[in-house]
Amino acid sequence: MASQPQQPAYVLGVGLTPFIKPRQQRMYPELGLEAAVKALLDARINYDDVSAAVACYCYGDTTSGQRILYQLGMTGIPVYNTSNACATGSTGLQLARTLVRSGEKDAVLVVGFEQMSAGSIKSVWGDRPSPMGLATGMMEETRGVHGSPRNAQFFANAGREYMENYGARAQDFAEIARISHEHSQRNPYAQFRKEYSLKEIEGSTMIHYPLTKLQCSPTSDGAGAAVIVSQKFLDQRPHLRDQAILIAGQQLMTDTPALYSRSAMDLVGFDMTKRAAQAAMQEAGVTPKDIKVCELHDCFSANELILLEGLGFCEKGKAHEMVRRGDITYGGKGPVINPSGGLISKGHPLGATGLAQCAELCWQLRGWANNRLVDCDVALQHNLGLGGAVVVNVYKRADGKNNRKMSDQEVVRTSAFDYNPAVQAKTPSPADIDKVRSKTARCDYALGDSLKKLEARL
Repeated sequence: MASQPQQPAYVLGVGLTPFIKPRQQRMYPELGLEAAVKALLDARINYDDVSAAVACYCYGDTTSGQRILYQLGMTGIPVYNTSNACATGSTGLQLARTLVRSGEKDAVLVVGFEQMSAGSIKSVWGDRPSPMGLATGMMEETRGVHGSPRNAQFFANAGREYMENYGARAQDFAEIARISHEHSQRNPYAQFRKEYSLKEIEGSTMIHYPLTKLQCSPTSDGAGAAVIVSQKFLDQRPHLRDQAILIAGQQLMTDTPALYSRSAMDLVGFDMTKRAAQAAMQEAGVTPKDIKVCELHDCFSANELILLEGLGFCEKGKAHEMVRRGDITYGGKGPVINPSGGLISKGHPLGATGLAQCAELCWQLRGWANNRLVDCDVALQHNLGLGGAVVVNVYKRADGKNNRKMSDQEVVRTSAFDYNPAVQAKTPSPADIDKVRSKTARCDYALGDSLKKLEARL
């Protein structure tokens, strides 16, 4: 029997909470509800229109997704709870797109969230083998045993390998962080919105050479959401075509035996990123030269530098030259990397990161991100997790046009919001929440105290 042709899938709505320090200030049910409500409002749909949901998180008990989604309605739809290291949020996007493209579902809500502990990331499973145990053993065999945070060691070693092979300098990694922090000033959702000089970044606490503290992404609390819909669903709402973003290419990949080649770069996903990027761009019918804006998984500045090459934005061994020329920021040859400020400045609540990247690129392609807009018609998202998984998404506007800068007034006039969510972070009102909750299967008891907490933030 011949397989059915795959239909297109679109991002119709996105929503974010501000990313904040993990200090138990906000609980995950409230965070997830806020992001989901914003995404449903953006898509101008009600939870009754959602035919499946995906919850994305790394730190939390099983069925945490239901705890969030039941607040919107107990409609009996399938809810998938996913955990795939730092690529968890984009794994949820991949699952949603797969459900939509197969024709099984017409509207899938993806919610990514995290409520983390302060300090460097640590495993909570100390009584069993670590998924990273073999990789850690190889890292220590090849680069020595150190007391610094384990993840920082992985990526610092990858940066050092690039330095050894191609002549990059520690200052190149610091410059990447300087650019990320400068970009973050214009993102209302970023955990850190302060600009730092190159000297300040180089002079901050050394974590693991060549990475200083201001070159490392912080642990964070926060949530993001997206509504993924079919062609049929979008065709029934032609007035939303201008804001719909096509997922033109997508690949979720894992490692090959190159992982254990004793290369520090392949130990952090260089090989699988390269393969996933090539496949996603081939599906989308684009080349790296077509990409004008990219949200790249810069958990550490060293990762951004080596993956400029891995994503195909420069020739082998030339990534540091891109950085020195200023090609990765506004006014350079491009692409502009992480206009949101990236993980380094925006923060890194693991399950929400992929959704935040998606939201930023949708706002870019719509023209809503008017305080940091990149002129583009194609955008690329890269989300990486050690252990390992990588997701690369290529986005285009549904109408096939180039983006156009929209004023805040235009966004208000043509959207479901009374403000521009790309440049202002607001808490949804009780009326907003009521508007998107199920009309047929709502349960006020399931809200717990989330509604009261959100009201208190207004």
